[in-house]
Amino acid sequence: MPSTHDKEKPWDTDDIDKWKIEEFKPEDNKAGAFIEESSFATLFPKYRETYLRQAWPLITRTLEKQHIACTLDLVEGSMTVKTTRKTYDPAAILNARDLIKLLARSVPVPQAIKILEDGVACDIIKIGNLVRNKERFVKRRQRILGPGGSTLKALELLTGCYILVQGSTVAAMGGYKGLKEVRRVVEGCMDNIHPIYHIKELMIKRELQKDPELVNENWDRFLPQFKKRTLSKRKKPLKITDKSKKTYTPFPPAPEKSKIDLQIESGEYFLSKQSKERAARDEREEKRKEKKEEKKKEREKDFVPPLETSDYKDKKKKRKHEGETKEERKARKEEKRRRKAAEA
Repeated sequence: MPSTHDKEKPWDTDDIDKWKIEEFKPEDNKAGAFIEESSFATLFPKYRETYLRQAWPLITRTLEKQHIACTLDLVEGSMTVKTTRKTYDPAAILNARDLIKLLARSVPVPQAIKILEDGVACDIIKIGNLVRNKERFVKRRQRILGPGGSTLKALELLTGCYILVQGSTVAAMGGYKGLKEVRRVVEGCMDNIHPIYHIKELMIKRELQKDPELVNENWDRFLPQFKKRTLSKRKKPLKITDKSKKTYTPFPPAPEKSKIDLQIESGEYFLSKQSKERAARDEREEKRKEKKEEKKKEREKDFVPPLETSDYKDKKKKRKHEGETKEERKARKEEKRRRKAAEA
């Protein structure tokens, strides 16, 4: 049976962008007004209250164009968006939900409003629970920013996204492909992979996209392969025993004696509570006396008179002939007498 689907389509030309998202107009909503009211609410921190109160008229005017109602509750510290009878775009309420989320995460109003445009999405990456140690978390979060915000600026240029690091979250706005890359970089950074490696990779990919010959090829051979280096080396033991000298015994070594075993051997285990306390007190007293004696000797060192020259000579002589036997001493004296007689 011949195929019927492969027919001539004169309206389908090459200049048509099939991936383009067309703007949703009121006439596209054939069903009319929504049956149910949809609403979303989010809380915001106390420090955002003043800014939101000042910028709320601009937010209200922007959402009114989409026929979305919004309320700011300063008592509860919450923002609410909901559909009205005039709302025609089903996606408008979802964009409004993302808008209040971004505003709560300290994104400026002129930037946050761009989320209402088609083709712009947002991603709020939670990084607070990825690293347990507080100091390590702060250091790794700082890596995303880089010195003077240079790393963040490079990421924004390469991914085409707006990125804001605030507290324990990273808010990103842009295209879907860019957001995917941002999430990969941020989560990698919190997993101790420096953002510079991802930046290098993104720069190479950007250059490869410009080459029409390599557009449909595998790029793995061009991308850098970074090996994970383990910085922690195995600690060498202080005393290395030569096992070759040891004689082999099939029996395992005797287990180390516990504190109770040692107490039983010394007899301390069977002493009463009062006896143990007395023994401990005596031991402390003994140590105190020893320390006292040492300190006394240390103090008395300053008052010891220096040795006289004659005393020093006698002491030196004594030290020289120390350990001599009676016969050796007699022979030495005889030799000395003979030497004197020869000189005379």
